[in-house]
Amino acid sequence: MPEPKAEEALAEAVRNALRAVRHPGTGQDVVAAGMLQGLAVRGSLVQFALAVRREEARALEPLRAAAEAAAGAVPGVASATCVLTAHREAPAAPPPPPQRQAGIQPRHGGTGQIPLPLIDSVVAVASGKGGVGKSTTAVNLAVALAQSGLRVGLLDADIYGPSLPLMLGTTERPKAEGGRILPLERWGLKAMSIGFMVDNETPMVWRGPMVMGALEQMLGQVEWGRLDILVIDMPPGTGDAQLTISQRVKMAGAVIVSTPQDVALIDARRGIRMFEKVNVPVLGLIENMSYFCCPNCGHTAHPFGHGGARAEAERMGVPFLGELPLRLEIRELSDAGTPVVMAQPEGEAAGRYRAIAAALRQRL
Repeated sequence: MPEPKAEEALAEAVRNALRAVRHPGTGQDVVAAGMLQGLAVRGSLVQFALAVRREEARALEPLRAAAEAAAGAVPGVASATCVLTAHREAPAAPPPPPQRQAGIQPRHGGTGQIPLPLIDSVVAVASGKGGVGKSTTAVNLAVALAQSGLRVGLLDADIYGPSLPLMLGTTERPKAEGGRILPLERWGLKAMSIGFMVDNETPMVWRGPMVMGALEQMLGQVEWGRLDILVIDMPPGTGDAQLTISQRVKMAGAVIVSTPQDVALIDARRGIRMFEKVNVPVLGLIENMSYFCCPNCGHTAHPFGHGGARAEAERMGVPFLGELPLRLEIRELSDAGTPVVMAQPEGEAAGRYRAIAAALRQRL
């Protein structure tokens, strides 16, 4: 892991390099003009933003490219990413008319798709709200797919609340080679998360465009190699990150995770509709925390209700992939960095994850 002083020195070298990049209209360099924002150095990886007026963003794309090239040319920088972010004093753009909502574009990045020629299928694991166990489900499904003989990658797309470092049990930093980021390998997976590049207590105080830039970098600049499937653990909700990934990546489909209670199912419904609007097939709905079995007496209870996700799947015409239990060992093992399908492969929970993985594989 690079020393903090080395990262500080590299950041200063990048700032000096950016002083040679000048705004085509004013002639000022981007540092003196106060345009440089959010410069972050993680090992040999560099990310930063240039604050511009929203209406000038398209015309200043050459400036962005020049700044990115200047930073990338600094000795010790393996990969540099620059994004344009709207100046905080710029007026907000008017919202799109209601009939155009389905075609809204992400706030950063091109409209073309990110090429992933060596990845056969990209599947999103999503939820309409947080707290339903989506990340735990994504990790265990990915490991179960790998155990079935597939080459599997796992991308943590939650920039503000990354969970893969904890759930995979590693704080290792990724390396770079030939301008490409090498994913970490753990439990039979190739994995990438912004959490691998920052300390676990460091908040990502980034605006939307910087988040989009980080996502595009983790998708397009990571050396995933040949994969049968890339599982993307999506952030909760239906915002910029979901739209960016859905529109920039050719996706085989999405899996929605929900708990049985009505408040979660309402948000799951929104998630299903969002993927339908961006023409991403919904491969199925999973009911997590479906029931609780007392480890002492064996009594089964349904603290969040039961069967709600199955009924919702039938109502919306999407496949129901299965139920997952609420079990203490799933939480304990996840916190300890070992997926339950790896730690207790013969247990009931692991069997249910494998059954859902098999159903998902069949639909693909």
